[in-house]
Amino acid sequence: MMSLATDSPVNSSSSDDFASFLDTALESNSSESSPKGEIEEAEEEEEEEDIDVERVKRRKVEKLEIIKEICGSTLQESEEQKIEDSAKIDACTHPGSFGNMCILCGQRLEEESGVTFGYIHKGLRLQNDEIVRLRSTDMKNLIRHKKLCLVLDLDHTLLNSTQLVHMTSEEEYLRTQAATLHDVSDGSIFMLETMHMMTKLRPYVRSFLREARNMFELYIYTMGDRPYALAMAKLLDPKKEYFGDRIISRDDGTVKHQKGLDVVLGQESAVLILDDTENAWSKHKDNLILMERYHFFRSSCQQFGFNCKSLSELKSDESEVEGALATVLNVLKQVHSMFFDESGGDPIDRDVRQVLKTLRKEILKGCKIVFSRVFPTKCQAENHHLWKMAENLGATCVTELDPSVTHVVSTDVGTEKSRWAQKKKKLLVHPRWIEASNYMWQKQSEELFSINQVKNQ
Repeated sequence: MMSLATDSPVNSSSSDDFASFLDTALESNSSESSPKGEIEEAEEEEEEEDIDVERVKRRKVEKLEIIKEICGSTLQESEEQKIEDSAKIDACTHPGSFGNMCILCGQRLEEESGVTFGYIHKGLRLQNDEIVRLRSTDMKNLIRHKKLCLVLDLDHTLLNSTQLVHMTSEEEYLRTQAATLHDVSDGSIFMLETMHMMTKLRPYVRSFLREARNMFELYIYTMGDRPYALAMAKLLDPKKEYFGDRIISRDDGTVKHQKGLDVVLGQESAVLILDDTENAWSKHKDNLILMERYHFFRSSCQQFGFNCKSLSELKSDESEVEGALATVLNVLKQVHSMFFDESGGDPIDRDVRQVLKTLRKEILKGCKIVFSRVFPTKCQAENHHLWKMAENLGATCVTELDPSVTHVVSTDVGTEKSRWAQKKKKLLVHPRWIEASNYMWQKQSEELFSINQVKNQ
């Protein structure tokens, strides 16, 4: 015989299913309980009518019993479920919320708390414990696919934008070269008329993204607003192959005028950042690969105090194969290789920041540097960004001259230390030599950064 508690379709939306179930149950009960004598008596014509009446009565009673059993069982289960659900709500830690409703138990919360992840879903907030859990899960998944996280800035890193009203007469020719927004897969310069803006993609950016996606889970993180971030993402990733919904704007940040990995669902130990502005990442400088700024438009040069002609006015551009993105892609490949090819231990316990530090310190390894009139007189040399940059690149920085000094860095060939360098046949270079080595991730030729040569550029 069927089990009424388990086989009942009482929760079905079809009343026909329930009626059919009852009929089946009744037939089963009838066949099992009907005595053989009743069948024999039914053959006697004089008792047939009485027997039919009795059967109808019995079926009514059985039907009532079945309904009672089904509904009773269901009501009992409903009450138990209510108690269980209530206990779950009381025990729920409310790991996150949509608006004022818990994403797990559905309870309305009196006040919103946690970190906002609006770029994933509007109104989504997650508590710290849930963020830790998700990052741990994401880390395991990334390691399994031999990937890390890469957070990419937009302006001056992957592209350069300008307002149309800021374009000079020497840049007007670009209006006729701008690609249509209906097919952005091949173009490099675009007119966004609804935003009154023109955008130029950095050379090699499409090849860069295509290769980087195989090693990293890619994020966009810009100080622009969300409409701008989405518009730029469409230019860079028209088929949504690279970024998905991982597009973070200033509207998603937790600290004004700052960027932070608190809104990135990746372990800090597995995240690299490409950005042209170091100060934007005050809490995550060890994750940062500083990019040389891309100034294509005149307005961009003026914004940073450069009085020279822009690339657009010169009708020129960065090199595809020797430019900043091609250079940094090679660095990313090295970091990725060092992280995953290291022998011994579990990759999940490794730290990409340490890998980056190790790789960076090879750039000026063996160089011993003295600075001359590079820092303000009242500035402590050890606190100057160039001193710190040189040390991060592996150089040893000192304040006094001695025979082991290899480089004197100065802006003036006439200082005492500069003259000493020339007399002792030491390398005398402009401070830009350190900056260029930092951007290019390899020691640059000193001949290209002599003081006189840089001044005459």
